[in-house]
Amino acid sequence: MAKSAWTAFPHDAKPFAYAGDALKKAWPTLHAGDTEPFPDAKRAAALIKAAGKAAPKGVDADALAAQLQDAWRAFHHGDFKAAFDAGEALGVVGASVATKAIGIHATYLVDGDAEQLKRYEQAAKLAEAAVKALPGEANSHYRLAFALGRYSQGISIAKALKQGIAGKVRDALQVALDLSPKHAEAHTALALYHAEIIGKIGAMIGGLTYGAKASEAESHIKTALKLTPNSPIAHIEHGNVLMLLHGDKQEDAAAAAYEKAAKLKPADAMEALDAAYARAQLE
Repeated sequence: MAKSAWTAFPHDAKPFAYAGDALKKAWPTLHAGDTEPFPDAKRAAALIKAAGKAAPKGVDADALAAQLQDAWRAFHHGDFKAAFDAGEALGVVGASVATKAIGIHATYLVDGDAEQLKRYEQAAKLAEAAVKALPGEANSHYRLAFALGRYSQGISIAKALKQGIAGKVRDALQVALDLSPKHAEAHTALALYHAEIIGKIGAMIGGLTYGAKASEAESHIKTALKLTPNSPIAHIEHGNVLMLLHGDKQEDAAAAAYEKAAKLKPADAMEALDAAYARAQLE
């Protein structure tokens, strides 16, 4: 990736260190949203086998497990560049942490639309390679949807629809949910997919042309909130879904959703950024 500044995580990262066994202990909480399996040696061996020729050369299961755990540790601590570099160096088996690191960093800590779009494109390329090599991994598909979804928000929904990106996002999210039905972040993203299309082009055309339904948006966000009630992003996107579908009529409910996100205690750097964003929107 071309050299460009990686703004440091701007909050106190001390609570998010997860050294040693602390990572495994906190894993179910940290990954309630994306159902990423804990990268122990057994999981690493399965990834190496599934990736086949695309697996990193000369890395055994124990070494891969240690490297993936360190990469995720860096991610949760807010060392997004270290997490990205470590994940990218491992190729497709490190794509999940690499794409999440560059995606979350770009969302909150990159100024300038052009640079943001460049990073989402970078994330999408990594995720596309992961989809090819590891199609049985829910997060191969989810990370692709995330990168393309963020990219499409940057170029305008109308443009994204014209380029067929929206359909790719929907399909990737559907595959992610087929593989992992409790993937809260995929439910959240699918809720947003339906709501953004209806919000931008209307319920009738959105429904006829893209199959967008308000009931689907509401159902998916409800599922996400049920699966991850302590996740700031689920509440933020709930607020966004309400505004996209109902506008000013649901302004109070949307503000309440943002308030809930702002007050939640973050489990890691990503959630701290989510909560800070919610607070900033309420000011």
